[in-house]
Amino acid sequence: MATVTPPPKHPPMVNLPNVLTASRFVLAMVLFVLIPWHESIPHVWLWCLGIFAAAAVTDYFDGYYARKLGLTSTLGRNLDPLVDKVLMCGAFTFLLEVKGATDVGLRAWMVVVVVARELIITSLRGFLESQGIRFGADLLGKIKMWLQCAALIAVFVALHDFTPGDWRTVVALWLVYAMVAATALSGAQYLWKATLLLKAE
Repeated sequence: MATVTPPPKHPPMVNLPNVLTASRFVLAMVLFVLIPWHESIPHVWLWCLGIFAAAAVTDYFDGYYARKLGLTSTLGRNLDPLVDKVLMCGAFTFLLEVKGATDVGLRAWMVVVVVARELIITSLRGFLESQGIRFGADLLGKIKMWLQCAALIAVFVALHDFTPGDWRTVVALWLVYAMVAATALSGAQYLWKATLLLKAE
């Protein structure tokens, strides 16, 4: 009978999940180059949509393979959400300068809410986990992430063959506002949860 090799207790830093996470960071950089050059690149918003979809696929598979192959690590657990935040915050920030961004609902204060929430919660999570307190994502945090992805996809779709006031623009606008509301609520919930954890300690 063949023996099954148990997963390593300390996975190597260069492994499949971490490589997928790193590839998502590279895709984010490509996206950040494409958006400012949108007027010079044909079908740029379709390119952006495809690159973001590829990044989303890597986000799924890095977690999947980390669990399946027993390659979960402290580095991967911290690097994965950090790259997600760079991707989302960077994309919304670059989109602010695009003609038509206001028509799909994007405002500077909204991006500030998104960036501030991610910076505060990431710092708070790092502090709590350094104290040995687990502070993982909950349902509202996942809903926030799904809405951020949906809003970004809707914005790319609306900007492709852009027509102010059509149904794509309206859908993008509503998703942007829903994303901002979920981001703010999720941040408030995490702050409350962290307060209770610190009091318990």
